[in-house]
Amino acid sequence: MPLDALFLSAALRELEPELIGARVEKIRMPERDEIILVLRGKSKRNLLISAGAADARAHFTNSEYENPAAPPMFCMLLRKHLSGARIASVTQPRGERVVLFKFSCLDAMGEPEEKTLAAELMGRGANMILTASDGIIIDALRRIDAEISPIRAYSPVAVPATKPRRPVLPGLLYRPPAPQEKIDPIGLSQEDWKRAFADAPGEASIEKWLNKTFSALSPLICRELAFRAYGSADATTAAAGDGGAALAERAAELIEGSQNGAAAPYILIGEDGVPRDFSFTEIRQYGKLMTVSREDGFSALLERFFTERAASARAKTRGAALTRAVKNARDRAQRRVSAQREELLGAGKREYLRECGDLIMANLHLIKPGDEILRAEDLFIDNTGSARSPSVGDLGSNAFREIKLDPRRAPQANAAKYYKDYAKLKTAEKILSERIELGERETEYLESVLSELALASGERELEEIRRELAQTGYVKPEKAKSKQKQKPYAPRRYTAPSGREILIGRSNTQNDELTFRAAFKTDVWLHVKARHGSHVILRTGGAPPEDADVAAAASLAAYFSEARGEGRAAVDWCLARYVKKTPGAKPGMVIYTDYKTVAAAPQPPEAL
Repeated sequence: MPLDALFLSAALRELEPELIGARVEKIRMPERDEIILVLRGKSKRNLLISAGAADARAHFTNSEYENPAAPPMFCMLLRKHLSGARIASVTQPRGERVVLFKFSCLDAMGEPEEKTLAAELMGRGANMILTASDGIIIDALRRIDAEISPIRAYSPVAVPATKPRRPVLPGLLYRPPAPQEKIDPIGLSQEDWKRAFADAPGEASIEKWLNKTFSALSPLICRELAFRAYGSADATTAAAGDGGAALAERAAELIEGSQNGAAAPYILIGEDGVPRDFSFTEIRQYGKLMTVSREDGFSALLERFFTERAASARAKTRGAALTRAVKNARDRAQRRVSAQREELLGAGKREYLRECGDLIMANLHLIKPGDEILRAEDLFIDNTGSARSPSVGDLGSNAFREIKLDPRRAPQANAAKYYKDYAKLKTAEKILSERIELGERETEYLESVLSELALASGERELEEIRRELAQTGYVKPEKAKSKQKQKPYAPRRYTAPSGREILIGRSNTQNDELTFRAAFKTDVWLHVKARHGSHVILRTGGAPPEDADVAAAASLAAYFSEARGEGRAAVDWCLARYVKKTPGAKPGMVIYTDYKTVAAAPQPPEAL
């Protein structure tokens, strides 16, 4: 994890001036391992502290977070003890990924006291622990008893079973994580670096040796030190040739710079535009394989790297069950339509059956009792010698057709059987055609739901889609968690260049609400052409729409659709009065006329 002790100390230096003296106004817990402290100090800031296994961090955030319907117990505990408190100090134990937030607050009797929130940002061992002024644990985000928690369960160094364990339970004295069994590189002299290097295995990778020998260094920094010292991130101790002098010099420069304020936030972006890594120093080892960009601050860096990416990942994780249910329903519908199409091909033989009945009736005099086959001249052959029927029997050499007979039936009864089968297939063809059309509509609807799930960015949007699927019978309705009815989620709202309002649906059900209830007949309705996407309404107030407004709304319609990742997309638009819904259509499925088409580049709202 690139958030090592050196990066954390640099990030805390940026946070500390605004944290000291700030008052805790609100405490929120949008995720089970994240808290947000709404602080009022020099300005109003939101401090996010995460104890996630893959995204432990602390930084200011400007993102909007959805609160759960009921606050978790740890959130209620923090509100009880820290609401109204002021941050007295922010400290980091030397070389550790631990932050101690000390608060000045009042006890139950109104007497001043201090409480500490220990944020242990250590990967799988991450935790948040609230302690009283005497160091006694009030409670923790994750309670850990002595049977499952070694004193440093998350240390990369194996801990013998005989070592003491560090339980984290209310009422016990808080003990910080035990120091790693490694060398602390902070303040280490170059001579000490050289001595340590002399003990390194002869053919060891410098990166792996650094990571195994020294604390506070992430694998990324270990590779960077190897690259800066010897020109390759894969350099070995045997290839150094200078006794580690270059490595000692580069390491001393890097660590001293991280401690004296020379650290700066850098983010590494892959060729696909996705953030890959980050650091407190410029990373040079990747050359042109990655773009190294300096951010405005450490909070801005962590916000970009974790918060934006985590929001999308959480939505995908939460929507995974819904996605599986919808995909299964879509696959069932596709298999059903495929089987019905096969059956319809069989129904196409009905004309052949009618012809067989006609030939039997025309050749009754040729049929003898007990005959199993009638070989008669085929009267249904066209001038080219080809049968008009799409399913031909055995024509034979002189355009004769062989017709199977049931020897137990009279000739007229055999003809009647062919006519009866013909009538059945004629009825079946009509029914199958209708069912295939319904199946294709169902498949198209489920594809649109999958598109919505891919675009969903939060729990509320997923809840809207889940509710829609429950109403249409694809998932079971959830039991009410509380008697208080949750308000419907409002559509997305943005402002066009002229100041007009743009509304965008979050689900198929909300698309219908927007198009047929919220929109006026003179408003502009937009949708990406022949693709799945949200309905977009541009308010016009009865006036002709401005070109700039239509262009902005079209860009949003393309962005909130399957065409999001494309350079350009065709978007249809018309007045809302020309959008209709056919009887029995699934939510969000409409037809429209009198439309125009514009080309639009998918643009997020903040880019307009």
